[in-house]
Amino acid sequence: MGGTRMERAKGIALLGFMGAVGLVCAGCPGAGQTAPPEPVSTKAPATETSMEAAHPGAIAFPEDLSARIGDAVKGLPGDYVPRTKHLTPEGKALFTNRLILEKSPYLRQHAHNPVNWHSWGDEAFDLAKSLNRPVFLSIGYTTCHWCHVMEEESFEDLEIAAFLNGNYIPVKLDREERPDIDAVYMTAVNVLTGRGGWPMSVWLTPSREPFMAGTYFPPRDGVRGSRRGFLTLIQELHAEFNSDPVTVAARASQLAAKVRAASQRRGSRGQVPETTGMHNARQRYEQMFDSDYGGFGRGNKFPRSANLDFLLRYFRRTGHEGVREIVVKTLDAMKDGGLYDHVDHGFHRYTTERRFRIPHFEKMLYDNAQLVVTYLEAFQALGDSRYAEIARQTLDYVIRDMTSSDGGFYSATDADSEGEEGIFAVWTPGQIDDAVGDRKTAELLKSHFNVTPRGNFEHHTTVLYTTRPVEAVGSELGMDAEETHRRFREGHAKMFDARQAREQPILDDKHLTAWSGLMISAFARGALVLDDPRYLSAAQRGAQFVLKNLLRKDGRLHRRFHSGEAKYDGVLDDYSYLIAGLLDLHEADGDEAWFQQAVALQTVVDTHFKDPAGGYFMTADYAEVLIARERPDYDGARPSGNSVTLLNLLRLHALTLDDEYRAHAELLLQSFAQALTGGSSGLPKLLCGLDFWTDRSIEIVIVRPPGHNDDLLMAVLREEFVPNRVLARVEDGKVSGITTARGKRSLEGKPTAYVCELGSCQRPTTDPGVFRGQLRSMRQPL
Repeated sequence: MGGTRMERAKGIALLGFMGAVGLVCAGCPGAGQTAPPEPVSTKAPATETSMEAAHPGAIAFPEDLSARIGDAVKGLPGDYVPRTKHLTPEGKALFTNRLILEKSPYLRQHAHNPVNWHSWGDEAFDLAKSLNRPVFLSIGYTTCHWCHVMEEESFEDLEIAAFLNGNYIPVKLDREERPDIDAVYMTAVNVLTGRGGWPMSVWLTPSREPFMAGTYFPPRDGVRGSRRGFLTLIQELHAEFNSDPVTVAARASQLAAKVRAASQRRGSRGQVPETTGMHNARQRYEQMFDSDYGGFGRGNKFPRSANLDFLLRYFRRTGHEGVREIVVKTLDAMKDGGLYDHVDHGFHRYTTERRFRIPHFEKMLYDNAQLVVTYLEAFQALGDSRYAEIARQTLDYVIRDMTSSDGGFYSATDADSEGEEGIFAVWTPGQIDDAVGDRKTAELLKSHFNVTPRGNFEHHTTVLYTTRPVEAVGSELGMDAEETHRRFREGHAKMFDARQAREQPILDDKHLTAWSGLMISAFARGALVLDDPRYLSAAQRGAQFVLKNLLRKDGRLHRRFHSGEAKYDGVLDDYSYLIAGLLDLHEADGDEAWFQQAVALQTVVDTHFKDPAGGYFMTADYAEVLIARERPDYDGARPSGNSVTLLNLLRLHALTLDDEYRAHAELLLQSFAQALTGGSSGLPKLLCGLDFWTDRSIEIVIVRPPGHNDDLLMAVLREEFVPNRVLARVEDGKVSGITTARGKRSLEGKPTAYVCELGSCQRPTTDPGVFRGQLRSMRQPL
């Protein structure tokens, strides 16, 4: 397949997602009927058994729906490859269900399962009610490895599909399109099991209340050591639903009540927390820290950026050397280990072991966006240029592989290709020899990346990682520094080219408002700190893409854009992340239009998401009503919308001096007072907001005369770690819409800096050295 790497990856994604041509059951009796979604058995042979024979009780599609599915199949490209094992001799898909009509790449992955999948909506639940059947809800996402496993083991299994079709209404949901629904039922999983994850499996009554929930289930008893497999489970739960409906309904009602209680837990509202909670949190992170390998905990290692963001702020205000050690060891472990992609760059999702060596190979836009900001802040706080280089490489990766031609940001790349996890990323010594073509250069690369015949991954392959600087490796091989760097650059480029010839992992090419907001922030911050106009352009184009395609005429946001369709109400994350991105972009380029848009979006949040008791709900008051209305309070792989909103409110207050923003922030802090005072390690981004609140927040205004640039003053800001500040860059003589900037003028015809606190300013200066001293003096010790 030709084209650029991105085009090839998108092509593979399209072929993989959509499955094969064929209306429901191509060439089979019962065409026009379909089966419910279920796990797939990859070892079962493909069959042309008719839908009716394979799936007794399958539901016939209404005529109009059947026609729409037929039109969708006819519109598939000629080189379309089915994502299913159930094929006709001509390579067509035996089964096509209604998910072929969806835009979600994840839902379309399941369009050819032998399951009568429904998408989430009233149609599915009305049907469940009319037929008196339970609903089986399966939630996952495009690049989820274990979602793929459950699909292959169970949802392609004809026996399992037949039982689902005849006894359940199966519903498939993309958690990234509907995080509100995902959050509600993940709470149910946590209530029942004490843990969560994906794929998520939930059994619901027709009234949408859960009565059983879990994550991945093996297909049958005994598989992967399980006592009870998925087939047994769905049979037992269906039997209970029919034989004892009163008990099932009571259990569902009780579980729904627990979900509602957990979804809006508040604790005791108290006074705005002081700094004690920050000290308590530091102690918890010290206890969790893995002093041997970096990171937190003794198992899988996740790049939870918010932990490090908080600790960097704590170090800034205390100079605590133990905190510095935690941050440095973790940052180094992440960038040197297998979590980081040493050829293509960018970060994988997490590692499956303690040493940061072996990753789960999917790459998420949100991880890379957050880690860019963390490494940029570490560069400023610790003065290590290696961290700036990691941020630069990661931004370059996103421009190359995760950005559409019109500036939007793609969501993720899969862990799997060629039917195996990680095969795209790993190497053998022979592969490096063949790619590089020069023995001495190959030896340098193999030694630096620890590639051995034995390997550290499956099939004697190696996940690249580094333990020594390349200069030290070159010296051992008899090279001076100049030769070492020349050979490394040349060899690395050849390894990169060789990897581009491999089959690309699937690309999830949908655009999400929230994740785009995170990436806009990363590029804007990269442009400001690294002084690279490419990153500013990427941030501007990304913001323009979102505002063009995902901002509604009424000022509200959509959640997802794909294939020309904007859909689903934006949730709190969409608003809060995008507002933060727009504020960062305003600081990077000085365009007040971004600031004004951020203000408009915050007005929507305050009008439609605000909890009168403090904080904000995940969904707006105009959104679909679910069994619970989540009030997010946990900073996980992504920070909660409440944590980011707190920071947004404090920044908007500093820019506008509008006390209403500060009042909202104060009420939010009061509503989370109990958790913050206790130093909860689950709220690191909210602790960043508390750091802002308890510090001397700074308003920086840089005024430049017409025709002048502010490079010398901006160079100071690029180097200094001043997290609790806002920045307005204005041209002398122009009327500013930002309160903080009004009335300020340049001095002596030179760019001039004003450093202020709540509108009270130090003496304006044109001297970068004086400016630096003023910034360093504006710090409230903990």
